[in-house]
Amino acid sequence: MSTDRKVAIFDVDGTIFRSSLLIELVEIMIEYGLFQESVRADYERERLHWLERKGDYEAYIQAIIKVFVANIKGVSYKEFDDACTEVVARHKDKNYRFTRDLIKDLKKKGYYLLAISQSPKTILDKFCIPLGFDKVYGRIYETGPSDKLTGAVTDEHLISNKANIVRRAVLKENLTLENSVGVGDTESDIPFLEMVAKPICFNPNSMLWKQAKRSKWRVVVERKDVVYEI
Repeated sequence: MSTDRKVAIFDVDGTIFRSSLLIELVEIMIEYGLFQESVRADYERERLHWLERKGDYEAYIQAIIKVFVANIKGVSYKEFDDACTEVVARHKDKNYRFTRDLIKDLKKKGYYLLAISQSPKTILDKFCIPLGFDKVYGRIYETGPSDKLTGAVTDEHLISNKANIVRRAVLKENLTLENSVGVGDTESDIPFLEMVAKPICFNPNSMLWKQAKRSKWRVVVERKDVVYEI
């Protein structure tokens, strides 16, 4: 009788990828003329505030999400898919060394690799599967007549709860949380980090950092060419 397979769970944006796939996708959608150039004004203020350390990254990301959701309706799935392909072609190697090497190591040890992100699943599949991931969860955007995106997200209640996704995957794929590993960078990853045997807070934001200190979780930071624990 076969034993359940160990699982390693990763957030993607800011944890593996040294940016946000959604940010890069919005930029490509503008470049391709699928979004109007003028939409940049809707997130540029928050981007500058973050770069100048006068605001936070979460406000910037929320502005990007708002632009994406407001403008994706009516774009054909093929155009959307092509834009996702271009983002990955340009940025697939812009990854953190720590998580890149950890993924390779865990894969060799036979772990089932699970990625969970709030980015669109279309782009996540193109980015994560070549890295060796076995299953990818992300936002699935609904298509309507003429294969055009409606702007709605399929099963949004599921993707918004990372702990429920882990429970679902564990049951469906015959996995075990014994000796499991989880890697995240923000407070949205806390629900699955609480479930795993070996949580890793990688380049955590302030809220995850506070939780890591309370829970005595491992904290890893990568800056330039140095990886260290704090």
